Amino acid sequence: MLNEKKEKIYDLEERTAKFGEDIIEFAKKVLKNVITIPLIEQLIKSGTSVGFNYCEADCAESRKDFEHKLGISKKEAKESKHWLRMIAKAAPELKGEARKLWQESNELQRIFISIIKKSKTKNK
Repeated sequence: MLNEKKEKIYDLEERTAKFGEDIIEFAKKVLKNVITIPLIEQLIKSGTSVGFNYCEADCAESRKDFEHKLGISKKEAKESKHWLRMIAKAAPELKGEARKLWQESNELQRIFISIIKKSKTKNK
């Protein structure tokens, strides 16, 4: 049982999917207005794309394809950080929750960077 819990912690597919779900739930809380609507749309696109592109990388046809798709996940995680910052400015009452999501996005970005570096090192 303990081993199952450890596996879930390190299951990156599940973690990126959960991040996307958390982004959706967060977006539902943002008061919709002329400023926030485009920010929410961008955040949902980038935040849910992190997991999708990770799944694509997991099914890559080559190491180069794997690194490319993981690179897209990294970029989407970085973009999500930007939109979270903008929403925190537009909706200060959600700043704390945005910060937690920003931290998770930052961790995912760092994980992807590490995996890509290791993959490129193995490629040499």
